[in-house]
Amino acid sequence: MDTTANTEQVYDAIVIGSGISGGWAAMELCKKGLKTLLLERGRDVRHIIDYPTANLKPWEFKNGLHNTLQDIQEDPIHSNVYSPADKHFFVSDKVHPYIQEKPFNWLRGYQVGGKSLTWGRQCYRFSDLDFEANKKDGVGVDWPIRYRDLEKWYDYVEQFIGVSGQAENLPHLPDGQFLPPMELNCVESHLKTSIKNKENKVLTIARVANLSRGWDDRGPCQNRNLCNRGCPFGGYFSSNSSTIPAAEKTGNLKLRPFSIVAEILYDEETQKASGVKVIDANTNETLIYKSKIIFVNASTIATTSILLNSKSKRFPSGLGNDSGQLGHNLMDHHSSAGAYGVFKGFEDKYYKGRRPCGFLIPRYRNLKESEGLDFKRGYNIQGDGERKEWEDRQGELGFGVDFKSKLTTPGPWTIWMAGWGECLPYFENQISLDETQKDKWGLPLVKIDFSFKENEKNMMKDIQETCATMLKDAGFSDVSMFNYNKPGGSTIHEMGTARMGTDPATSVLNSNNQIHSAKNVFITDGSCMTSSACQNPSLTYMALTARAVDFAVNEIRNGNL
Repeated sequence: MDTTANTEQVYDAIVIGSGISGGWAAMELCKKGLKTLLLERGRDVRHIIDYPTANLKPWEFKNGLHNTLQDIQEDPIHSNVYSPADKHFFVSDKVHPYIQEKPFNWLRGYQVGGKSLTWGRQCYRFSDLDFEANKKDGVGVDWPIRYRDLEKWYDYVEQFIGVSGQAENLPHLPDGQFLPPMELNCVESHLKTSIKNKENKVLTIARVANLSRGWDDRGPCQNRNLCNRGCPFGGYFSSNSSTIPAAEKTGNLKLRPFSIVAEILYDEETQKASGVKVIDANTNETLIYKSKIIFVNASTIATTSILLNSKSKRFPSGLGNDSGQLGHNLMDHHSSAGAYGVFKGFEDKYYKGRRPCGFLIPRYRNLKESEGLDFKRGYNIQGDGERKEWEDRQGELGFGVDFKSKLTTPGPWTIWMAGWGECLPYFENQISLDETQKDKWGLPLVKIDFSFKENEKNMMKDIQETCATMLKDAGFSDVSMFNYNKPGGSTIHEMGTARMGTDPATSVLNSNNQIHSAKNVFITDGSCMTSSACQNPSLTYMALTARAVDFAVNEIRNGNL
């Protein structure tokens, strides 16, 4: 593929970032006939040929699947989430530093495809319970859209990416366009029956962008659960397997990797953005690319850092920052709290393959306006059931035939389950730029000041207690509660900082994801989110992106952009 871009050409559109939402923006723009420049700050990664570990066995890695002491020392943050199997899809802490005012794990993947190569693939729709929550609670600002505005775009996205799941007819977790669901195993089915009968709660298989059957040019999921290495079968959705190839087929895409966007250029006369200033990551050469419209999809914190660095006479504190909200209201789901239990039974049962997902217990707290709890909003429960294996007993002492038999025989069934909880939008949870400390390309380091507050901490306690109760009521033994107390960013669902809203005085974007005061700039990654709900958010990013592109192209054709 030709990755040279013409600085003299005025492109119809520029897309910054090639991950989940950026890939969608590029595909939709190209399909609608726009000559599109896709800028990615990292290296190129091509589907299949650039997944070097996809088919390696554990013993084929030099250190097995264990990180080295050097990994841990050089990457104290990212080494917590990568292994030798997927280290190449994550950035180096040493090369890409940032400033933590309070502990925050900013987890990144700088390559074509971004984190779409390593995402968790869970796909859940928001509902009006989520879109109306800020208004009802008097928290933050009201979303400028409702479920009806996004419903057809959820349909559209699901029909392209392929989502396996089970319809449950829950108003607060709308059903989608599902492929056949993965199957629960016996201990998960037992827990499902128990919580249905005793607590009237729902347990369902996770809704995931893993194909339960072949889909377009992609093969079905092989149940290897090696997704983070990149899937040569195309068994899960990524920009690399799906949206970028579709964009390339139109002939309208120009992809330029190693392109760090330093700022978006603003034209005082037209009152629009005119293009972007790019630093070549390899040569440090500065380049200017021009376009009619710009989609910023670099991921939440990176997107907002670009906007904050895009200063002009009109926008002295960052592009579109008339409200003073740019950089504020950073959110991430907390997923530290839960419970674990052992089940005695089903010793004659096992499972085949390594299913790439667990189960979901949809939100059941605060579905009505008030339940008298000491926290607002709610959480869902995600978990999985499995049998203990030899790895769980490798530290035990013993010898002889009985000991060897014990190590080679599956142990008891267990269930681990934790809450994915909503974080409220707090003005003081923010990112900013440090004007004195620079990265190797001369750009200001990002500063992150974030913490979970009393609302989230109270929610975590409720998660622990209800998870433990569900397991005990279902006959599990050795039930223990846990709270890992992971800092913000650990769930990798960071969002907010350039929120949508109806009033330019209190928000950065309008209902169509346009910057209020720079109408040809659109933001549809996590930074646009007005609240976090408790659902995994990537499906919503994709739906918002498809909707915004459709609007933008119509505006161009009508002469409004």
